[in-house]
Amino acid sequence: MFKFVKGYMETIDGVATYPMLSLLIFFLFFVVLFLWVITASKEHIKEVSNIPLENDNHNQSKE
Repeated sequence: MFKFVKGYMETIDGVATYPMLSLLIFFLFFVVLFLWVITASKEHIKEVSNIPLENDNHNQSKE
């Protein structure tokens, strides 16, 4: 099965660009995510981190 896929992929012109493009997208995603984490306000991070606890307390009070 792998030999079939490998043989088929070798016949496609410019197939080497796809791994480079996927690596670039992967790298850019994590760079943007890192920049967002660095620039995010501490208040927002605290608010978002307490959401699961607030929902859990809200659900328990209804029971």
